[in-house]
Amino acid sequence: MTYFLFDGPDTAPVTILLAHGAGAPMDSASMAATAKALSTAGFRVARFEFYYMAARRYGHRKPPPRAETVNPEYVKAIADLRAKGVTGKLIIGGKSMGGRVASMVADEMFAKGEIVGLVCLGYPFHPPGKPEQLRTKHLIDLTTPTLIFQGTRDEFGAKEEVATYGLSDAIEVVWLEDGDHDLKPRKAISGFSAADHLKTIVETIKAKLAQPHVSSS
Repeated sequence: MTYFLFDGPDTAPVTILLAHGAGAPMDSASMAATAKALSTAGFRVARFEFYYMAARRYGHRKPPPRAETVNPEYVKAIADLRAKGVTGKLIIGGKSMGGRVASMVADEMFAKGEIVGLVCLGYPFHPPGKPEQLRTKHLIDLTTPTLIFQGTRDEFGAKEEVATYGLSDAIEVVWLEDGDHDLKPRKAISGFSAADHLKTIVETIKAKLAQPHVSSS
């Protein structure tokens, strides 16, 4: 059974399932801050770890596997979340690699009525410094309603680059001014704080993915 960290009310009508990035666990500072902001806004948030990351807690320092290889773990997390009695609308997603993995299983889950949307926090469109190694093929025909929150300083995908990718119309990219890969801005330069960007993330998810007209099984 997948182990989850829960935030927010048990009775929330919408639950958001989040996976971590390649190098930091589910209780990293950025993941915790995101979960707190979402739960304060009335969402129930469930965080989980892929096996390689969970193993690090017991001294097994495994490198991140290829993202595609952990797709089954994300599907299992969805099933385990339902097995724990979590009902209602479900949005899946995650930070960086976690969001990428969620995006690779999203259409299957959306077609089955398991989820109503996808949220990616800092999508790794390509490795830093390697813009030719795109991770966008499956995003061209994606049908799941999707929000990608991307910092304008993110070295995994710049605004000018992303504009040329031909992403599916189901995807809306929300640019966060001066945000890095953790979506954090330099307040002295941008005038925005991390809290400002979290507020934008929460309000956009509520408006775009969590409204009553979004269908659910």
